[in-house]
Amino acid sequence: MPPYALTPRNIQIRDNFDAIAPKYDLTNRVISFGIDLHWRRVAIRQLRDVKPDGAVLDLACGTCDMALEVLRQQPAARLVGADLSRAMLGLARKKLAAGAAPVTLVNAPAEALPFRDASFDAVTIAFGIRNVPDFLAGLKEMLRVLRRGGRACILEFSTPPSRLWWKVYNYYFFKILPRIGGLITGREAAYRYLTDSVALFPDAGEFKAAMEEAGFAGVSCLTMNGGIVCVHTGVRP
Repeated sequence: MPPYALTPRNIQIRDNFDAIAPKYDLTNRVISFGIDLHWRRVAIRQLRDVKPDGAVLDLACGTCDMALEVLRQQPAARLVGADLSRAMLGLARKKLAAGAAPVTLVNAPAEALPFRDASFDAVTIAFGIRNVPDFLAGLKEMLRVLRRGGRACILEFSTPPSRLWWKVYNYYFFKILPRIGGLITGREAAYRYLTDSVALFPDAGEFKAAMEEAGFAGVSCLTMNGGIVCVHTGVRP
């Protein structure tokens, strides 16, 4: 594949994640009250029809929480993790080495994956698709590297349908969360970027349409915690 020239937005996002990488896992546990682990468990259950020794790509893998959850549920799976942030991948390598987890790590942007067509039985991405500047291009790349019948599993924040719940969630997410993230990491601006990225991301219905536009079939959405988080799934026809 020809080399992919990172856009200024790609670079900004990469630098944000490089900056918060050292305390990323701790911050996730604190700001989500630990429920992010449950969200990942539920998301990976949607891959129960993937063959036990299938090849799985965890995109925007970060420190590999999602990849490790795949291995917990499907120990024979063959895992590849890809991320734009080298700092995140460095931490992932340490975590994987500590647990002797077999995951191959690759430094790559979601819009230009260095894998052949139809290489994977499943692709996962947790809280990362909204950080892909051209997320439709990212979806098309996910589709390209999937085998026919392969499944994409996308875990992402969304907009709660309840106005009351949205007000409560909105206050915490935009007023409190960045401050907590800033206290832990010293990088409040990075967490304000992350919360802003949620506000700009399509709601569940719009994202379903985007997946269908990218070419996915059988697109569905499972909501959790009143709709603040969704698991989007789709199949390569």
